Order: sequence, then structure tokens, then C-alpha cells
Amino acid sequence: MTKPAVTKETGFRHFVAAASYSWAGFLRVFREAAFRQELGFFAVALIALFLVGADATEFVVTTLLFLGLFSMEAMNTAVEEVIDRISPEISIVGKHAKDLGSFAVTCMIAACCLYLGFVVVRHLFF
Repeated sequence: MTKPAVTKETGFRHFVAAASYSWAGFLRVFREAAFRQELGFFAVALIALFLVGADATEFVVTTLLFLGLFSMEAMNTAVEEVIDRISPEISIVGKHAKDLGSFAVTCMIAACCLYLGFVVVRHLFF
């Protein structure tokens, strides 16, 4: 019997391995300008919430929405990398995959904007 190319860790070693993969993923997506802009948007959102006197729940919901946005951006980057690897030539299927990933990111940006706008307007005018 041949030895597997990759051995699966278990227990605490699995946790450490998974954390290192996640850190590598963060470092990869951090090279994307869009991700850095989204991090900046998150910082501005937190400052805006602080200035209007948002409560803890509003900060938590905002953070969760932005974590969703960061996840979508990471997945979009993953889709783009895979498409570029398996289909370096321009193809309609590859274009559709990339467009769908971009649409998912746009939806999360819209969700973040809508919630942030709702909270800011509620605190300033009501």
C-alpha cells in the first residue's frame, strides 16, 4: 500500500494546521486591493458607528456582516485563481464563474451599506 501524499492531522495538531492554512489564506487575500479597500470600509464603518453612539448589538451585527464580506472576497479570489489555473484562455464559463463571484461580493457590500446606513440614520434622525 502506498503512503498518501498528504497526511491528515488530528486533535490539537489539526487545529494548528487549520490555523496556519487560514493565516496563509488571509495573507493571500490581503494582496488583493479590493480586500484592503473592504478592510478600510470596515474601519470607517466602525468609526461612524462610534460617532453616532451605536450600541454593542449594532457593532456585533456590523462585524458579522463584514466578516461575511471578507469571506465572500476570499471565495471570489479562490474562484478567480482556480479559473485562471484551469482555463488561462478567456472562456465564457470562466467569465460567468468570475462574474458570479463578483456579484456575491457586491451583494455583501450592499448588505453592509444598507445596515450601516440604517444604523446611522436611526441614530441621527430618530
